[in-house]
Amino acid sequence: MDGAALAAKIRAQVAEEVQELGELGLATVQVGEDEASTIYLRLKHKAASEVEIASVDHKVPHEITEDEVLALVAELNADEAIDGILVQLPLPDHIDEARVIAAVDPVKDVDGFHPFNAGQLYLGRPTHVPATPLGVMALLAEYRIPLDGARAVVVGRSNIVGKPVAHLLLQAHSTVTICHSHTDDLARHTLDADVLVVAAGVAEVVSADMVKSGSAVVDVGINRTESGLVGDVDPDAAARAAFLTPVPGGVGPMTIAMLLQNTVRAARFRRGVLAFPQTQR
Repeated sequence: MDGAALAAKIRAQVAEEVQELGELGLATVQVGEDEASTIYLRLKHKAASEVEIASVDHKVPHEITEDEVLALVAELNADEAIDGILVQLPLPDHIDEARVIAAVDPVKDVDGFHPFNAGQLYLGRPTHVPATPLGVMALLAEYRIPLDGARAVVVGRSNIVGKPVAHLLLQAHSTVTICHSHTDDLARHTLDADVLVVAAGVAEVVSADMVKSGSAVVDVGINRTESGLVGDVDPDAAARAAFLTPVPGGVGPMTIAMLLQNTVRAARFRRGVLAFPQTQR
């Protein structure tokens, strides 16, 4: 499954929607100088610029206080030029990550991490959904992978990928199993999977012999090793799976494309084109 090609198609659609809606704004907040976060944010801002979404990156020092981060978020919430807000995670230990996420206006929460948006997903009424799970679902749709009645297995239970993608698969009428680091005999579950989504953050935790013949496998992992970037799935699984996302070039480009799509969705909410449910603030 070619994530780069589909992402290019989605970015082109986003560019058209931006022209229809007028000026859009995306703000990112980065605390500290984590190299991986800096690179990832640079890619996000480059992608935003290419579709003519105005973006601003607020880089603040690692020593910033929690109250100062909350004040910055409040400023961005009130800024009418900003449609979407993204707080780059993880945050330093001295800052309460949950409190900062909850401080973001749910309408502008393009990451889909706010408790309101997470609850909407849980209830089957998605508003903003995290970008990576949306990218996974878009890939499955693009390649016409049958989900209704399919046995889907998700390896990983993070709030960013594992749990949201499990909910999306469940809403697509798949029978969903969630596996994690405490799961006994992981292969017993993965070998049953018609659709296997692996987001464990462990290099090649799923070997080729753990993949069902003819299945669709989405490898969300990206791990830096001495031999370069590798996913959570052994690439030799391509000999067994009918579909497999490459690493890199699979889910990664989709995440950025879906973030841009979420920014457009946020702008539609803010302009009243789409109705956003009432929230208590």
